[in-house]
Amino acid sequence: MKICRRETFNAAHRLFKQEWDDAKNLEVFGKCSYPNYHGHNYALEVWVEGEIDPNTGFVVDLKTLKHIILEEIVERFDHKNLNLDCPEFKDLNPTAENIAVVIWNILRKRIDDKFKIEVQLSETEKNKVSFAGL
Repeated sequence: MKICRRETFNAAHRLFKQEWDDAKNLEVFGKCSYPNYHGHNYALEVWVEGEIDPNTGFVVDLKTLKHIILEEIVERFDHKNLNLDCPEFKDLNPTAENIAVVIWNILRKRIDDKFKIEVQLSETEKNKVSFAGL
């Protein structure tokens, strides 16, 4: 059985490689490389897969999952500049792919290993990534 909790957060970022000049960054990352940053309203879905507990009828308590996501992800990233405010991206380009991996790694530490977890992150209505570990 798989269950999902959806939360949102807003964050700014800039996609660029410091060792590249502006022309190369613009060529690879387009407008996302502009030096004054830009923001997204991210939609985060955290999917948890496991057995249904016969005592509760839950895979996991969604209220508990909600609190984990709010404490670990929303509080950490909401209304932040990912490049400047978040040490997780000090040396990591904050692409949607990298953000999803970072979120998965953070949540993996808080969710029992008996459960499989998958993170789906929508950066826009048209762009979404998914990561379920390696």
